[in-house]
Amino acid sequence: MNVVVTGQLARDLVLLVDEMPETGTSADARLRREVLGGKGANQAVALAQLGARPVLVAVRGDDRVGEELIEQARRDGIDVGHVICRPGTETGLIVEALDASGGWRYLQHLPDGVLLTEADVDAAAPALRSADAVLVQLQQPGPAALAAARHARAGGALVVLDGELPEAERDELLKLADVIRADQHEAESLADVSVEALGGTGIEALGGAGVKAGGRARTEADGGARIEAGGPLLMLGRSDGNLIRWADGEELIPLTDEKVVDTTGAGDALTAALTVGLLRGMPPVEAGRFAVAAAGATVGHPGGRPDLSRLRRG
Repeated sequence: MNVVVTGQLARDLVLLVDEMPETGTSADARLRREVLGGKGANQAVALAQLGARPVLVAVRGDDRVGEELIEQARRDGIDVGHVICRPGTETGLIVEALDASGGWRYLQHLPDGVLLTEADVDAAAPALRSADAVLVQLQQPGPAALAAARHARAGGALVVLDGELPEAERDELLKLADVIRADQHEAESLADVSVEALGGTGIEALGGAGVKAGGRARTEADGGARIEAGGPLLMLGRSDGNLIRWADGEELIPLTDEKVVDTTGAGDALTAALTVGLLRGMPPVEAGRFAVAAAGATVGHPGGRPDLSRLRRG
């Protein structure tokens, strides 16, 4: 299965400390990890580990860091032919300070130059239009996200939106979406979406933490998944689990019992696994459980880089 991810590529630096230092003091890090990261790259890595053929559409700087990340992505099995090298731009950097209780703080340098533009996305149109699924990260500028969704829909791909819907492009993105994945905070961007925007099915708040909408996954003869008329399939994070909602029903899937070391990257692994599950023809609940298992496999180690090899074997 060919899956395109439009999103972020960055260098991730993870520092694990026993506890965060007070202002004006220092603390020793007892672990340091420097890896390929950013939400787009994390999802692409997860897709490769689950047996998909991922293509990453992202931007790097014209520096040594960017070159190193591209080499790492290739080793991870990611097609980087549509990663743009932006002249005069530094590759994005995300520093995560993680304490022993799992509390994290991010410091990030993501200059405007490493964000996707509509022109960047249009240049990758052939890949987007030939994909089985396209993951559109909504942390990128709205025009770029919308361009990716349009190309994906034109090619008949499964369109998966991940994150908070941008206000200006929200209604059109909803019309193009097959699947929407959002955490508890991001789901608030759906709270006042019109009935018409969701295909006439309507939405309502669920316990103040989620959104309810129509949508049904239909398995195709080739094993792929498409969402029939009735609105997108939703998978929404809540404090007590992940709610998956489609036209025929809904189910709250509890979190796994994995010991949580770091929640970074759990949503990226979940989105990738949900996409793979649907493309394999899994019913919505089965795909949702597969996705939650992927998230659980990611929270047990520092940093957002997934390790889903055991799920692939299973």
